[in-house]
Amino acid sequence: MKDSDSGKLIAIVEDDPDVARIIEQVLADFGFRTAWCRSGGDLLRRLRNLSPVLCIIDLGLPDMDGIEAMQRVRAQTNCGIMILTGRAHVSDRVMGLELGADDYMLKPFEPRELVARVRSILRRRESVTDEPPYQLACFGNWRFNLANNTLSGPDGDEQVLSTAEADLLRIFVNHPNRILQREKLMGSRDVSPSDRAIDVRISRLRRKLEPQADSPSFIKTVYGAGYLFLAAVTWADGVSPPSQAND
Repeated sequence: MKDSDSGKLIAIVEDDPDVARIIEQVLADFGFRTAWCRSGGDLLRRLRNLSPVLCIIDLGLPDMDGIEAMQRVRAQTNCGIMILTGRAHVSDRVMGLELGADDYMLKPFEPRELVARVRSILRRRESVTDEPPYQLACFGNWRFNLANNTLSGPDGDEQVLSTAEADLLRIFVNHPNRILQREKLMGSRDVSPSDRAIDVRISRLRRKLEPQADSPSFIKTVYGAGYLFLAAVTWADGVSPPSQAND
């Protein structure tokens, strides 16, 4: 067990008490604390007092669809989100990832895989705290705060990116005007080269950055090679971070 995991709170949104009990036991065996919520509304009410690092959300909730619950959680907090559901349709998976989930896992699940995926999400989130003091990236009329995953648009509106979206944009702003292979953009996530999750995330990020997603200005597809972030990036103190200079 990783000591850094001990005591972290994970909210479980699941209306089946037997399934919830299994998830609670698996996470407790690895040092996590849990809070069980029977519905989306129960979670949203309790978020006022809870501060979970991650919410595990079923799609088939009694009071609202899990996708709606996920979106409302995303609007209130920057915690990680995992969808854990019996829905195996590709459309559900794509929609969940596009709308901000960090991962999507099917029931029945293997306990060790659940813990591995939970840790992967938390590891990516924790990496934000390891950033150097170059925390505000500016490109075009956009500003991206790497410290809290907020993206500010030309109109001044602010939105909080999901962990997966922020990880992706962080790589882009640290490596502008360079062709990046899909493997580079996957970061620490353990996936096969054929996994399309990275393409879903590219599409999701484009919708937030590009006035015309079908004719992108920032994130260019280089067929057969990868993706190119076409932008001049400056930082809060007016210099590039060391990673750009040393790559």
